[in-house]
Amino acid sequence: MEKALLILVNVINYLHDFIVNIFRFLGFGLTDKDLHFWFVGIIGTAIFVLSDLIFRYVTRWSISVISFIYTCTVLIVVVFGLEIEQKITGRGAMEFADIVSGLWGFIAILSVFLAIKATLYLTKKFYKKFSNKAR
Repeated sequence: MEKALLILVNVINYLHDFIVNIFRFLGFGLTDKDLHFWFVGIIGTAIFVLSDLIFRYVTRWSISVISFIYTCTVLIVVVFGLEIEQKITGRGAMEFADIVSGLWGFIAILSVFLAIKATLYLTKKFYKKFSNKAR
């Protein structure tokens, strides 16, 4: 188990350095908090979409609230794990502000996703309503 954790930590560190170097090369001056905001936000939204699809398939009715709660729970574990990993390896500062920043990224990006989803739903609903009146 220890070997597997060390391999996982090395993979995460490599990905962290790779991502930081790519953004540095592209001229983005992103801080550690900025990276946490975007990556945790994107990962969180992906987890939400996946869990929402799975639960919808299984139950055949909307359980987005359960998907949100599940995603928040997973993200809290993930961001604490990332901070602990940074402390253990010395590859970043272990700060509660990073955790908060990452979770705000999830809320912000998920809000955009849900706004788009609501817009599409309402557009479809209005289209059906007006196309039925035209007949």
